[in-house]
Amino acid sequence: MFRNLTLILLASTAVSACTMAPDYKRPTLPVAQTWSTPSAEPASSVSAADLDWRQVLVDPRLQGVVDLALKQNRDLRVAVLNIEKARGQYGIQRAQLFPAINGALSEQRSHTPAATSQIGQALEIEAYTATIGFTAYELDLFGRVRSLNNQALQAFLAQRDTARSVRVSLIAETANAWLTLAADQERLALAKSTLSTREDSLRLTQQQVDGGVGSLAALRNAQVQAETARSDVAVYTAQVAQDLNALTLLTGGNVPDTLLPAGNLASAGILADLPAGVPSDVLTRRPDVLAAEHTLQGANANIGAARAAFFPRIALTASYGSASGELDGLFKGGTKAWSFTPSITLPIFAGGANVANLNVSKANRDIAVATYEKTVQTAFREVSDALSVRQTVVDRLTSQERLVVAATDSQRLSRQRADAGLDSALTLLDSQRTLYSAQQGLITARLARATNLVTLYKTLGGGAPAA
Repeated sequence: MFRNLTLILLASTAVSACTMAPDYKRPTLPVAQTWSTPSAEPASSVSAADLDWRQVLVDPRLQGVVDLALKQNRDLRVAVLNIEKARGQYGIQRAQLFPAINGALSEQRSHTPAATSQIGQALEIEAYTATIGFTAYELDLFGRVRSLNNQALQAFLAQRDTARSVRVSLIAETANAWLTLAADQERLALAKSTLSTREDSLRLTQQQVDGGVGSLAALRNAQVQAETARSDVAVYTAQVAQDLNALTLLTGGNVPDTLLPAGNLASAGILADLPAGVPSDVLTRRPDVLAAEHTLQGANANIGAARAAFFPRIALTASYGSASGELDGLFKGGTKAWSFTPSITLPIFAGGANVANLNVSKANRDIAVATYEKTVQTAFREVSDALSVRQTVVDRLTSQERLVVAATDSQRLSRQRADAGLDSALTLLDSQRTLYSAQQGLITARLARATNLVTLYKTLGGGAPAA
């Protein structure tokens, strides 16, 4: 009997190797073959996706902070745990492909009074059974269970790629927070230095006014500039504290002083040469795009399960064991007992539920296609935006550096002319204001360049595995 059952199960497994799900084909990428940038990007067979984050973020302090985030960040921890959850759910669904074999040992006692007994005498029954078997195992002839298994597998793979996307985003977010802290520290140092200089100028101007040789307008102008710098010191002091709080949240704990930025942004080491690669290669490797594609494949598999619902379901229940009226005679000769109960369920009328379920599955597949295409388009725009900024940010930075040099020389000349009595104090104060603004602009330009490189690495799917 069990030999026959084994043959039936093996045959059903071979038949169910196919499903009724549509053949999956990746949708055509709804984007151009080249990046949308002011000037064409050079062709390259490699991409920043081929680089590990340590090859891009080369500053040792920055690397240490990112390491802390990868080990302690709670969002990443939840994403990894969601992978384990999806893996477990896939294992549960996959188990439906095999019969669940259980062993059972039971005892039955009953007493029937003489008044209701068919033999006219009181009847007592005592029975013991020991069996091994399975219940309602579905022969997956039309691939329903296998389609559901494939859907669960795709859900697991989508969750895995979602976690990878969270990881890449965490690396970029942590790096940008660290760079922002470095910039605000530099702004704070500049504001403090400027405040000290302007307070000295204010005292000198006040002395000149008190001595009757200075103008009240120059005094008020000096006061305005001093208070502006004092306000900036307060603003950047608070901003540095907020930056530290943001970094603490991202890393999941306090950041050691040895890992905080030291020096200015110009000394922060970030790889500037990040090849973009070809859109069709890069975009299909991005974790969020891969996750959307796995969701699409899962929706495609669900159509197979919905189609299989129109066909009969064959289920097997079988057991083999021993039965005896006495416990000590349970496994003696002549006590063998077995049962085999096949059943077939043929859908005849379900009020349109099966048709509706198939329509829902197809609609979900179409929604997944649109979501996949939107994810690709969003990724294309993000990369193009980052590349466009990279093509112009160097010019912006160079221009800002020249502006600081010119403003510094202008202030030097204004001071010399003021000391010689050729220019008024107002001219000197105006040159100081211009230099302070140019220095702030230089810090902003350096931050824009650094964060652009980090953002570009992220949008290119930094560290993505080969296709």
